[in-house]
Amino acid sequence: MKNEMIRRTKQFAIDVWRLCSKLPHSREFNSYVNQLIRSSSSVAANYRAVCRAKSKADFINKLKIVEEEADESQFFLEVIDEINTDLELSPEIKRLIKEGDELVAIVVASIKTSRSS
Repeated sequence: MKNEMIRRTKQFAIDVWRLCSKLPHSREFNSYVNQLIRSSSSVAANYRAVCRAKSKADFINKLKIVEEEADESQFFLEVIDEINTDLELSPEIKRLIKEGDELVAIVVASIKTSRSS
């Protein structure tokens, strides 16, 4: 599962970057795009840090950061979905929102499992 999550979080960051490269370049969009690129890449980078946790508490704290960054990514994807006027991008935005939702769900379940064991 660890290697699968490393792969998925990294792919999420790459896919978000690819989507963002197709969005309009304006002051308004750039603000959201910059935040989305930062938060989505943080999901991947911080999940890698989870894998190097020194203790159970460290593991949980690092997972909570991943959860926050994935949730933030979802937020910006949802905002972009609402303001996007390019209908060709809509399916990809929705797919990334779904992937972000799945990543959050997996991380939340991992936190709950870690706390109970």
